[in-house]
Amino acid sequence: MNKLTFLFITIFCAASLFSQAPTISDINFEGLKRTKEKILFRVVEVEKDEELNLSKLEKDIIQLKRLPAISHAYYKIKNVNDTKCIVTFFIEENFTVIPEVNLWTTTNKRLAYKLGVYDYNFLGRNIGIGGFYQQNGFDSYGFNFRAPMLFSRTMGIAFNHQNWSSEEPLYFGDNSANYKYQNISYELLLLCRINFKHTIDFGVNLFNEKYTYLSGHTMDDVPQQLDLNKKLLKFVYTYDDLNYFYHYVEGFKSQLYGQYVTTINEYQNDFFIAWNDAFYFKRIGEKGNWANRLRIGLSTNEESPFAPFALDNNVNLRGVGILVDRGTGSIVWNTEYRHTLYEKNWFVLQGNVFTDFGTWRTPGGSLKDFVKSENVRVYSGVGLRFISKKIFNAVFRIDYGYGVTPNSSSSGLVFGIGQYF
Repeated sequence: MNKLTFLFITIFCAASLFSQAPTISDINFEGLKRTKEKILFRVVEVEKDEELNLSKLEKDIIQLKRLPAISHAYYKIKNVNDTKCIVTFFIEENFTVIPEVNLWTTTNKRLAYKLGVYDYNFLGRNIGIGGFYQQNGFDSYGFNFRAPMLFSRTMGIAFNHQNWSSEEPLYFGDNSANYKYQNISYELLLLCRINFKHTIDFGVNLFNEKYTYLSGHTMDDVPQQLDLNKKLLKFVYTYDDLNYFYHYVEGFKSQLYGQYVTTINEYQNDFFIAWNDAFYFKRIGEKGNWANRLRIGLSTNEESPFAPFALDNNVNLRGVGILVDRGTGSIVWNTEYRHTLYEKNWFVLQGNVFTDFGTWRTPGGSLKDFVKSENVRVYSGVGLRFISKKIFNAVFRIDYGYGVTPNSSSSGLVFGIGQYF
């Protein structure tokens, strides 16, 4: 080995030694009020006695801000000496016990209400639990439990029970009839977090459906009474690359839902339904946020009034009305620009302009239905958002949508809790 080579190796080794990242000697959380520190240690991936990794720290901040209990988070690094440091996460918590009070008008113009409460951070352990009671001419109630880290940092369960009743229209060509629809269900899901961006939920839902004729058009081959026991196998895959800064969102997210329903009756066969929601958010300046959702869904294509995809104010097209039509396929693009009009301490007033595009495949139809002008509907409008930065999902929204295309003649106000998407 010549002197030049020896000198080069010596300099390289010295540079590597002195540029080595310090070791994390301790990890702290500050600002916690209700959330248990033990749970947050399951969320973050940095660990004591490992080398400091800034990229991993940035991912941990994003993960923390995705939790319902946390409105904002950041970190600081304190050097103890040349080889050791302390990492401190500073947490701003959300208030997570949220009451729910909703009023609306049903398909038969009846005033309906829904009362409920949900805790998104039960016992400070990132567990969601809650229930509701609804009166829309019929009594309904439900209970939900979701613990994504019950068994480990990557494994949990969800349990949902619902006894739902409502008056809903079924469509037979140009005619329709109103039925009382009742669904009693029990659902158990296994929740799996694969890594920072990927999660999978899967499980089974056992439910009973009842349809009882109330009024409107009738057909000989459509029953006036149905009582069906069904089993639903459910699969949800989520890719999440969103980053939050209070009420602002940036990034991409995709959720794929797949359901296979088995039943034994002469009016409905086993059927499969799947849809994918793709979300794209872009920050524009300091106060703007461009938001998009593209939903593409297909189901088993039977000529039946019980088609699963519905046109509805609260689901896809703002201004279209309440359950105005059904289909066996759906393509919907919702796009809106949100702009902060006023912000003071915990309160934010946000305005938005939006356009909702939708097209459907009719029951028993073909894929060509998606491009037929009579199936395409476009609604546009404006809205307001009243937002609390200290309460999880505390967004009260008002939107007014009006039809743009010739077959989109309706218009109306849409109220709700949370952003539309």
